[in-house]
Amino acid sequence: MNKEKIDLKNKTILITGAAGFIGFYLTKRLLEEIENIRIVGIDNLNDYYDVSLKEYRLNILKQYGNFNFIKGDISNKVTIIDIFEKYNPSIVVNLAAQAGVRYSIENPDAYIESNLIGFYNILEGCRNYPVEHLVYASSSSVYGSNKKIPYSTEDMVDNPVSLYAATKKSNELIAHAYSKLYDIPSTGLRFFTVYGPAGRPDMAYFGFTNKLIKDETIKIFNYGNCKRDFTYVDDIVEGILRVMQGAPDKSVGEDGLPQAPYAVYNIGNSNPENLLDFVNILQEELVKAGVLPEDYDFDAHKELVPMQAGDVPITYADTTPLEKDFGFKPNTSLREGLRKFVEWYKEFYVKK
Repeated sequence: MNKEKIDLKNKTILITGAAGFIGFYLTKRLLEEIENIRIVGIDNLNDYYDVSLKEYRLNILKQYGNFNFIKGDISNKVTIIDIFEKYNPSIVVNLAAQAGVRYSIENPDAYIESNLIGFYNILEGCRNYPVEHLVYASSSSVYGSNKKIPYSTEDMVDNPVSLYAATKKSNELIAHAYSKLYDIPSTGLRFFTVYGPAGRPDMAYFGFTNKLIKDETIKIFNYGNCKRDFTYVDDIVEGILRVMQGAPDKSVGEDGLPQAPYAVYNIGNSNPENLLDFVNILQEELVKAGVLPEDYDFDAHKELVPMQAGDVPITYADTTPLEKDFGFKPNTSLREGLRKFVEWYKEFYVKK
């Protein structure tokens, strides 16, 4: 696919979910590396998980120049249009979303507001205040219970098994329609199980660590037979950064109408790890870092339980198109990534 090359220098970038896990790392890297970049970050700082963690990330970002933070919700159309009108961003990276598969079963309203209405508002902003490129977060969950692995962006994804997955698939469909109708270059990124320091406490590696510290039992779903394509956050950010600079080309079809400048990529480690192996590596790193004692009885703290509603047995990314178009493939090993998480966790929680 032909790509319109975008130089990020001197550009204004809107990043939604800037105080979130991926949003924080992306914003920080852009501010550190790109000359004269201006970043407008929006986040509602909701209490889906520990707000102090979001504030910790935000306080780091506020130390940089050229960063404007707006506390607001993307589901508020007036807020979003005001941002586009005032800052006129060249590129938009939409990372704001209500995350989590299991929570979508308990609280569906949050997903409709953020993931559908919020994303629609972003698209309306891009339509009324044209941008060079819209990059947005999709998810590996769109693959549902597909049996064919690894997952390819060419695969059918019409059978979501959670509302969260359905909203992410909807994002891709609506983005395609807006790309076609209004010639908005847009790229969706299907992330695969992102982890790392200062990550989301609702993710398994973080939740397991919290429970082990408190001497509680961890539940390992599908009796430990789940496999996940764990992807380190720095690899995700590198992928986003490269994609931001390569927008799908605008072109005209045989009918004389614009063809949709639209693309979707997987960003995953292409190396699914068994959940039990993952837990073993995590516990080894926790002991090595001195977070847990060497004689900690892990077997006494593990409970193998059935699969939960909305979960899938395996995620596995085919990243060939990402490699072909952007020359990048995630490559951080699980042990290296978990070691960095454990070192951060010790600094942030244990030493307090």
